[in-house]
Amino acid sequence: MIRYECDKCGKSLAANDRQRYIVKMEIFAAADHVDLDVEAVADPKLEMAKVLSQLAAADPDEIEDQTYRAFRYDLCDDCRRTFLRNPLG
Repeated sequence: MIRYECDKCGKSLAANDRQRYIVKMEIFAAADHVDLDVEAVADPKLEMAKVLSQLAAADPDEIEDQTYRAFRYDLCDDCRRTFLRNPLG
């Protein structure tokens, strides 16, 4: 059995509770299209190997944090009202 509680105040909520609200948030990089100029790089294969090496050594969570994250929260009615007044707290 799945138990729900408000992620803000901890109040118990039922799965079909009319006072249970779901907040979904996404954070992602606002990067525009990247134009690659292969001719500007002396050795494209070497450059690609460097990038892949950097990615292999990097922390996967940090890479994900820099590109995309999604969050989902359950809120009770009181916390929903507070959230709507000031979403960034």
